Amino acid sequence: MESPKHEDKRKPVLEARRITKKFSGIVALFQVDLRLYPNEILALLGDNGAGKSTLIKCLSGAHSPSEGEIFVRGERIIISNPKKAKSLGVETIYQDMALFDILNVPSNLFAGKPLIRSWGFLDDKSMKRESVRILNRLDIRVRSLNQVVRNLSGGQRHAVSIGRAVYVGNTPQIVLMDEPTAGLGVEESNKLLQTILDLKEEGISVILISHNLDHVFAVADRAVVLRGGKLVGEKDIKKTNRTEIVQMMLGVV
Repeated sequence: MESPKHEDKRKPVLEARRITKKFSGIVALFQVDLRLYPNEILALLGDNGAGKSTLIKCLSGAHSPSEGEIFVRGERIIISNPKKAKSLGVETIYQDMALFDILNVPSNLFAGKPLIRSWGFLDDKSMKRESVRILNRLDIRVRSLNQVVRNLSGGQRHAVSIGRAVYVGNTPQIVLMDEPTAGLGVEESNKLLQTILDLKEEGISVILISHNLDHVFAVADRAVVLRGGKLVGEKDIKKTNRTEIVQMMLGVV
């Protein structure tokens, strides 16, 4: 396996050791090791079917590994479900974003984490005020907070998904992103990439799945490559190039 020549002395905030996942006898992942360090953007790369999304789901509690161990900030943890992952400061933003299309922006941002006034009533005024603050923080403008999210652009929808995961409730320390720029235009993609860099500046570590190597080289610190469910390469972004990454993905090195 290709790997950086130096050994990183930092302690990982998230580590997977020998993760294997089988579905009815089909091996989707086989003994995958992965480390995510503090204030790092780690690109998780590979062709379709390489096992990227399966690995993310194992780390986020959506799947249980068939074998292997997961460590969060050095402690061995069994992440049995997404709620457990969230309690450990691990948030996941999937490609489909899991938004409620017929609800408005505040209702989506505060889904599952509503602000409550005395006597148990929803604090709609505070949620709208916080929604404006969150969207401003993400540099996103919407025509109206009351419009349903199915009428938003792809970039706006991603901003709502990121805002809900990162800025509502407890701030996570780790964010897992599955193809966040898929289907976005150049301007919205660039804005989203800047948001990912902003998360790093705020002390949040990110695992980023992407097929767009231009985006990977724009924001990532390090890249790991999966092929056929196995980890086949690891590179420091500053010490590699697109050709090396593609060769690892295709298995020609």
